[in-house]
Amino acid sequence: MAEVGQTAVHPPIHSFVHHRSRLTDGQQHAWDRWWGSRGRDVDDLLSGAEPYDPPAWFGRTAPLVLEIGSGMGESTAALATAAPEVDHIAVEVFEPGLAQLLMRLAEGGLTNVALLRGDAVALLRQCVPPASLAGIRVFFPDPWPKRKHRKRRLVQPDFVALAASRLVPGGTLHLATDWDDYADQMREVCDAEPLLDNTAADLPGGWTPRPDWRPVSKFEQRARLEGRAVHDLLYRRVGTGPPSDHRV
Repeated sequence: MAEVGQTAVHPPIHSFVHHRSRLTDGQQHAWDRWWGSRGRDVDDLLSGAEPYDPPAWFGRTAPLVLEIGSGMGESTAALATAAPEVDHIAVEVFEPGLAQLLMRLAEGGLTNVALLRGDAVALLRQCVPPASLAGIRVFFPDPWPKRKHRKRRLVQPDFVALAASRLVPGGTLHLATDWDDYADQMREVCDAEPLLDNTAADLPGGWTPRPDWRPVSKFEQRARLEGRAVHDLLYRRVGTGPPSDHRV
């Protein structure tokens, strides 16, 4: 208990739960072969044991897109294939998903994706410099549908302010969800962020028409089968700078 006059320090509320899952034989082979060269732990970056240095990771300086929660990697690999001139960082806590993405990268011969295992919010806050990302993607984050758990949702005012600060002027924050009330929450908190402009503000509801270049993931396929509408939101960082054209 904090003493009188002191402020109690509470642990951060995470938007994810880290479940250890068994890898398939193929995933384990991919992990053993490529994680050491393609993957990094966020905790190592936070501690300073390894530097956050995308130009060194990719061997070049290029527009940089961060994806929070890359899942099984199907969208990540497809978007990286479609934009070879862009470097992509995929942040995920689910080891089978990261291993599956390693398999996809090897199959496609992709060299423009780096994998990070751990807390993307801590990474943004402590390692990613302000105004350094061309885009941030958050596709189908955990909806935490029970009302008592909604404080765990990722897209809250503090997160949106942090994400916006890490975008270059003209950079984009792209959100997608299949939960109506979470979509409304996303739009409300993003509309309230002064560093962001809704690119679909003049369209009905302020929703972005589903981009045909965003791959249909298993999450979206399941939402369609269960009758849930998918909402996209695309916000642009205000300020001097050209609008991003990197499909983020």
